[in-house]
Amino acid sequence: MSLNRVTEQSSNYAHLDKMTTEELLKGMNNEDQSVPIAVGKCIPQITKFVDGLVERMKKGGRLFYLGAGTSGRLGILDASEIPPTYGAPYDLVIGLIAGGDTAIRKAVENAEDDYEMGWKDLEKFNIGGYDSVVGIAASGSTPYVVGACAKAREKGLLTACITCNPGAKVAEVVDIPIVAVVGPEFVTGSTRMKSGTAQKLILNMISTSAMIKLGHVKGNKMVDMQLSNKKLVDRGTRMIMDETGITDYEKAKEYLLKYGSVRNGVDAYKAGK
Repeated sequence: MSLNRVTEQSSNYAHLDKMTTEELLKGMNNEDQSVPIAVGKCIPQITKFVDGLVERMKKGGRLFYLGAGTSGRLGILDASEIPPTYGAPYDLVIGLIAGGDTAIRKAVENAEDDYEMGWKDLEKFNIGGYDSVVGIAASGSTPYVVGACAKAREKGLLTACITCNPGAKVAEVVDIPIVAVVGPEFVTGSTRMKSGTAQKLILNMISTSAMIKLGHVKGNKMVDMQLSNKKLVDRGTRMIMDETGITDYEKAKEYLLKYGSVRNGVDAYKAGK
């Protein structure tokens, strides 16, 4: 790989192997502080994508994340958290990784180098219509991602990318390039660090703001979250108490469990049921 890419440039720190543990941690922490600043500069582009995404989702569209390695795993992580957090369907936000599910835990050799495979993976979901695609690639040159984004845009889908290299190839083939320039990594080329953190923050911003815009948050509460464990049942119960003024914990819990969600429990109480 060319060292002209920002993500491949030499670390600002030399002789890491000679540092104490505290020096290593302070260095990493110091570098990490540049990440939210870089992400903040991308807000206009993120805003444009989220607004377009929500408009399409309201018409039945889905969101696809596409990446390789760390980038692919981050997309899958974000997608997997949407149903339990917001009660959205499991097929509303979908994360794909080069090499398939095996690559979530183990690297699959050469999977990211296949220019055609990303689109082939998307086609398995009958992609089209009002769907949107986000290509995630720190380097911005991953063939699996670039090829899929180029084809998706050609087919009229809304496309964006999350990369950390200015002038990246993937930025040239999408409608909305999101480029968070976080600078050289603490360990040269280790984009699972600052670049991965930037990608995670942007993914959080995209999915969270979209879910709020789609009505899955009321006030500041996750009113459609799945009640999949005791902690979430407790959280939901307290949300109902806050929203309705019910002071009896067990009564609020009864509404939650009977009606299946904070939203439905509050609505039932207010309807006098």
